[in-house]
Amino acid sequence: MIQISPKVQALGDQAQGELAEQFARIDTIARENTRRVLSAFQDCRVADGDFAGTTGYGYDDTGREKLETMYAQIFGTEAALVRQQFVNGTHAITCALFGALKAGDVLVSAVGAPYDTLMGVIGAVDKGHGSLKDYGIQYRQVELLDNEPDLDGLEQAVSDPKVKAVLIQRSRGYSTRSSLSVAEIGEMCRRIKSVNPNAAILVDNCYGEFVETQEPTHVGADLVVGSLIKNPGGGLAPTGGYIAGRRDLVEGAAMRLSAPGIGGECGSTLGQNRLLYQGLFLAPHTVAQAVKTAVFAARVMELLGYETQPASQEIRHDIIQMIHMRGPEALQKFCKGIQMGAPVDSYVTPEPWDMPGYDCKVIMAAGAFIQGASIELSADAPMREPYTVYLQGGLTYESGRLGVLLAVQELLGE
Repeated sequence: MIQISPKVQALGDQAQGELAEQFARIDTIARENTRRVLSAFQDCRVADGDFAGTTGYGYDDTGREKLETMYAQIFGTEAALVRQQFVNGTHAITCALFGALKAGDVLVSAVGAPYDTLMGVIGAVDKGHGSLKDYGIQYRQVELLDNEPDLDGLEQAVSDPKVKAVLIQRSRGYSTRSSLSVAEIGEMCRRIKSVNPNAAILVDNCYGEFVETQEPTHVGADLVVGSLIKNPGGGLAPTGGYIAGRRDLVEGAAMRLSAPGIGGECGSTLGQNRLLYQGLFLAPHTVAQAVKTAVFAARVMELLGYETQPASQEIRHDIIQMIHMRGPEALQKFCKGIQMGAPVDSYVTPEPWDMPGYDCKVIMAAGAFIQGASIELSADAPMREPYTVYLQGGLTYESGRLGVLLAVQELLGE
């Protein structure tokens, strides 16, 4: 039986008691997003036959096609590509970038360097053959200004007609800037289009889906990309990613995922459609559980004197909670406690390791039903200053709360 000390339990009770307004706001967002998702299910006349899978080439997979129509409706776009053949979010973003760019074009990253694993894709870091740089695509980035997007600098950077795509990363990644709100992304889109209407705006939407009642494609983005083992998979999707947006950009990404001339016509679903549908249906609720877990973790750690970003009373734009642990020992203890609260592999102790795609050792606490699914409770951090841990996920608030309290208990040595 999991045991929480009276001291830690009292701390948790105090934190939760101070979060009623935040929790009510989160529930309101979940209700609106559930209405939007359920409307798509009904408008597309989802039936039991849509859950049957295909094999081989996957031609005429009506369940797959209907699911993509639903994603397009939910994200307010012309088309969507929802495929388990995407191995992760980085793969989906890579396909989107290659679909939007060709030799001689310029890609601009709007908020500094993108997530670590994309640096090899771009070619800014040599991770082997096949980068955008290898195919003659140039890269520039607009640095942050006082840790905020530099809108004037962005306008200047994208005014070059050779700039054919602009990448906006909604979440913070392993940086310390704030995650971007949909409203902020909308203003960035407006500024970009005012000087370069032909540039395609691609948003890395990972960790942000259903946290607000609108998505970036509702406010001017041409394409959003994400992973199904994060928010939109609802904790049930076993693998995959999605791309939703302008039809030509979606088709270009499909050609990269498969091959020119094949695009999205092939891709068997192997009986997995039911999980993708059901995960999407649950996603607004599951995301709300993860956001509540993040808010709770922030408040508990604030009561212990730790600095958190966002603060517990701030409005959320993604599911990630950043906590500055001050040193490597505290960081490892916190991750050990999160692992102890997992339903899977709770008995193991996380250790820093050389994770592919990163420039330093990374520690990761993740005892998930789906390997690497960060909609499930997890915590990870690069083992470098300022020793900041990034907490995300929680399929249920109740289990997420327990995991956070176990992490605190381990940290305090209770």
